[in-house]
Amino acid sequence: MGFERFSPVERRIEIDGRPLAIWRPPDMEALIDLAAFEADERIPYWADVWESAIVLAEEIARLDGRGLSLLELGCGLGLPALVAARAGFAVTATDYEEPALEGVRYNAERNGLPPIETRVLDWRDVPADIGRFDRVVAADVLYEPHHATALAGVILRTLAPDGTALVADPCRTRAAGFGDACRAAGLEVETTKARRPHGATDGPRVEIHVIRRRA
Repeated sequence: MGFERFSPVERRIEIDGRPLAIWRPPDMEALIDLAAFEADERIPYWADVWESAIVLAEEIARLDGRGLSLLELGCGLGLPALVAARAGFAVTATDYEEPALEGVRYNAERNGLPPIETRVLDWRDVPADIGRFDRVVAADVLYEPHHATALAGVILRTLAPDGTALVADPCRTRAAGFGDACRAAGLEVETTKARRPHGATDGPRVEIHVIRRRA
C-alpha cells in the first residue's frame, strides 16, 4: 500500500508565496511504538511539519539550485527537500525512518515535483558512498545533547569543500552545544536571529546555524 496505509491528510503550507500540499498521517501519537522507543529512542516526529522546517524551507526558496546538489538530514516529511527540488536542486533526502522517506516520495509526486532520491541514514554509521553536497540542511533534529556532536560529524562528512550547511532549530536548550561541536570538528558557524515563519504571530522562534568548512 505504500504511504497510503497511513490514510494521509493534506496540510497546505505557503512558502515564498507558493503553496505546497503536504500529506501526513492524521495522528502522530497513534504511530508511537513503545518497544522502538525503549530500544532506540524512536518517536515519530517525522509525521508532522514543524516550524523549523518551514523557516528552513523559506530560506531555501530564496536560492537558485540549478546545477547544485542538496542533502537533507533527518528530513521527516521533507518540506525543505521539496522546496529545494522546486528551486532546481538535485535533492537527496535522508532519515532514520523509512516511512518518512515514503512520505517524501509521496509528497513529491503529489506536488508534481522532480523525483527526490531518498535513503535511510544512521548518523552513527554513515556509509562511505554518501558523497558530498553543495548544501546540507536539517530542521529540528537536535533533541538530545549527544545529537550535536553526531550532526556536526555528518556535516563534516557530507559537505562539499565550498559548500554551506543550514541547520534550523527552535532555540532548544539541548541544542546549545551545537556551535561548539561544529567548531571542534573544524567547521565555522554563524547563527541568524531567531524568527517565526512568515506570517506567524505565535509559536517558537527558529534560528538557523550557517555552517562552512574552516578556511
